[in-house]
Amino acid sequence: MNDTADQTYNNAAQHLIELANKLADDGQADETGDVADGLLAGAVHFWLYSRQPCGDPLCEDCAPFADAESRLAMLHELIDELARDSDYFHATTDTTVGHA
Repeated sequence: MNDTADQTYNNAAQHLIELANKLADDGQADETGDVADGLLAGAVHFWLYSRQPCGDPLCEDCAPFADAESRLAMLHELIDELARDSDYFHATTDTTVGHA
């Protein structure tokens, strides 16, 4: 990514985190998980919208996401990468954490 793309990415992520915190703090949801699920649903919807192919079956730029299954595979890969890179991926309360 170039500097402008990095800044756009970071700004979008920061705004989403701020929105999540605001929704959770305003008491608009009983569970923070409900807020997270709603934000994720919106993010997935927008991501899929942003990856619609142009309609030219020979377009090289659209080839990686030219059909629904390709878009879904890209999305799965991205979510896996983002989740594994998150500071919250592992928790001290995970059932797989060893206890002495």
